[in-house]
Amino acid sequence: MRYGILGPLQVFDENGISAVIRPRMGVLLAVLLVRADEVVSREELIDEIWDGDPPRRATATLHVHVSQLRKFLSSLGKVRDPIRTQASGYVLHPGAGELDLHLFQHLVRRGRTEARAHQHEKAVTSLEAALGMCRGPALRGMNGGPIIRGFARRVDDVRTECVETLVGSSMALGRYQEVTGLLGSLLCEYPLHEGFYQHLMLAMSKSGRRAEALAVYHRARETIREQTGLEPCRALRELQRAILLAEDEMVAVHAAGR
Repeated sequence: MRYGILGPLQVFDENGISAVIRPRMGVLLAVLLVRADEVVSREELIDEIWDGDPPRRATATLHVHVSQLRKFLSSLGKVRDPIRTQASGYVLHPGAGELDLHLFQHLVRRGRTEARAHQHEKAVTSLEAALGMCRGPALRGMNGGPIIRGFARRVDDVRTECVETLVGSSMALGRYQEVTGLLGSLLCEYPLHEGFYQHLMLAMSKSGRRAEALAVYHRARETIREQTGLEPCRALRELQRAILLAEDEMVAVHAAGR
């Protein structure tokens, strides 16, 4: 059996067939997977399933949901009872390689280590594999409470950090064209991420596309001012000036050679 939470919730049986799970049971399973190998209290689960507005008999209803989820999971895999009852709540222990989050975290850690060691080829391989596991926002489309919302934000933060590390290693290898394509698509998703604008401008400038790099700055400035009322950060402004100065120096060199 395999579980996927790096995107819409997925549960696959031993034959690789995705199973359909009911909404509240899905929230219950998602929380147990987010906190895999940790006990989740009944109070936390009730708050998550009903998002702070539980019914009168919430504890009894929770027990019913847990029982139904146990039967559902047992019907898909070899484990008879994957959810264990503890004094304060419940815990789910996924088997090795069953939860996509665990492999994602391993790849991200390995990619960071390789990038710091300047092993950029290996870092690119690891980080691309990690990003390839993300099927969209974590637990997309799930109406949960604070645990699920907090998890989705954390995965998004790790994903953006992963992209920045990947971009750094790719640029160290001189792969500017690949970087510009990746960053262009990411800026559609994160239009206020100034670091992505900065990397895109730098990649374009290094590949001789200075006019396009300056156009990216103007697009960034317009977007940031329109949506926040602020000016771009200092690093972005300084990069724009550096590109302009480089152009001026090139013009002076060509003029002197005539």
